Amino acid sequence: MTTIEFSNQLVELEDLLTRFALKLTANKDDAKDLLQDTFLRALTYHKQFEDSTNLKAWTYTIMKNTFINNYRRSVRHNTTFDTTKDLFFLSQNKDTFNVDPDSVFSEKEINKAIDRLDCEFKVPFRMHTQGYKYKEISNVLGLKIGTVKSRIFFTRKKLAESLEGYN
Repeated sequence: MTTIEFSNQLVELEDLLTRFALKLTANKDDAKDLLQDTFLRALTYHKQFEDSTNLKAWTYTIMKNTFINNYRRSVRHNTTFDTTKDLFFLSQNKDTFNVDPDSVFSEKEINKAIDRLDCEFKVPFRMHTQGYKYKEISNVLGLKIGTVKSRIFFTRKKLAESLEGYN
C-alpha cells in the first residue's frame, strides 16, 4: 500500500477515531490532541502496517496505547516527592492552612465528642488519629486487626452523627 492510499484510508477513519478519543478522554480538546497523536504515530509507522490486516483495529490500538501512555506520564508528572523528615508535606492535610476561624465546630468540641465515646472505641480512634497503623494498634491493645478497623470505622460513624453538619 502506498503512503497516499494509507493516508486516504486513515482520513476515512477520522470520525470513528474521534468518537473513540472522546470516549477515552471525555474532553473535546484532549480528544483532538489524542487523534492528532494517533495520526502522527500511524503515519510515522505506516511501513510496519501489513496490508492484509485491519487498519481500523491497528489505529484503535495505537490510540488506546497512546492514551494509556499519556495518562501514566501525567500521573508520574503529578507525583509529589517529600524528602522532609516524617513525610511532613504528604501527611499534612491540604486544608490545614485554610482554617476558617468561623468554622462550625472547634477542636475542643470535636475532642469533647471523642471523649464521650466508650473506651473500647475512643482508644483505638485516638491512636489512629495520632498516626499509629492498624497493626500497631492491634499489637498494643491485644485485638485482632479486623476489630481495630471496625472500631475505628464505627467511631467515625458515631462522630459524624454526633457532629452533624461537620465535614
